[in-house]
Amino acid sequence: MNKNMIKNKRKYLLFYLKTGGGHFAPASSLANYFKRHHSAGVEPVLIDGFTRTNRIVKNLIEEGYRNLQSKAKWAYEALYAFNKISLFARTSCFIVSKSSVKFIKEKIAEEKPEKIIILHFFLIEPVYEAVKKLKLSIPVFTIVTDPYTAHPMWFLRKDQRFIIFSEKLKRALSQRIPPDRLNVFPFILEEKFSQPIPASAIRRLKVEMGFDPGNKIILILGGGDGIPHGRTILERTIASKSGAGIAVVAGKNRSLYAAAKKLKEKHPDVPVKVYEFISFVYELLNISDVVITKGGASTIMEILILNKIPVVNNFIWEQEKGNIDFVEENELGIFERDISAITEAVGRLINDDEYYGKFINNIKRLGMKNGVADVAEFLFKTE
Repeated sequence: MNKNMIKNKRKYLLFYLKTGGGHFAPASSLANYFKRHHSAGVEPVLIDGFTRTNRIVKNLIEEGYRNLQSKAKWAYEALYAFNKISLFARTSCFIVSKSSVKFIKEKIAEEKPEKIIILHFFLIEPVYEAVKKLKLSIPVFTIVTDPYTAHPMWFLRKDQRFIIFSEKLKRALSQRIPPDRLNVFPFILEEKFSQPIPASAIRRLKVEMGFDPGNKIILILGGGDGIPHGRTILERTIASKSGAGIAVVAGKNRSLYAAAKKLKEKHPDVPVKVYEFISFVYELLNISDVVITKGGASTIMEILILNKIPVVNNFIWEQEKGNIDFVEENELGIFERDISAITEAVGRLINDDEYYGKFINNIKRLGMKNGVADVAEFLFKTE
């Protein structure tokens, strides 16, 4: 590619934060789509909005998010609810904006983008402030990453151009946000999730990944930090003797990884695979039949779009409540906190074909679609 072509590329800035994977994942998926399908004309630039933010603010939000979710979920839920009060929400956004706007302004001035896409509510005010200070007139879009129950902090500024992921959320916002500001699309996933791996290739893939091609597979998957009570869930799943192969992804959770390895060694007769942080979730989901997981939107959507059954044992109240309601109301999977009941439900799904088929038929009837192409093309064509 010659220098003139590079120079003439239009830059799209995608601003995200590292508060869990739910904000970076759609940003990365969109960036990858633009690189594959619009490489001649568009250069996506992924930007962590806290790159040069005050360290105290950065750690409080990023590390605080992880620690509270994994160690004191009740405190996170209380803080989430507290910030629904307008005064506190605006104060929080003001503090974050003051500590991040300088870097964001410098980055926008440096990159000279044609369009800006925001993927975290804490970045809305600093981005708009930076654009105003630079006296720019460019399109700015906000992608609301929570599909069903979105925090009010996304909507403190009413004049945004929103991309949302459900008609349910659009109805909930109808009294607060003008309808022409709300653009509804299917949820954004990495492009490969648009199609499952063909059934004819699943047996071969199972063998390549070390599983018996004739066995069903139970996947225990909780994202980057692993799944709460993962050791107990794995122990009970092994003890249930369902006859299925078992895969557990511990992510960055070292204690879960070590405990899972010990359980595997203790039960050599049960086919168990233990993974840390992996890059082949797509392949692992494709060969699985039932997935024990948390209530995060990205993981739930990845499971369902590949026609697998989620069994959810944990979710963040209100923030992820809509995801659980979606699964339960449409009978797409099971929510159960009690670990004994989880393993019983999973055992029935593995061994009762009629029961399993009911959920699979409901998932297929819904006809879920990956929204990455639709959203990317909308962003590309909209001025």
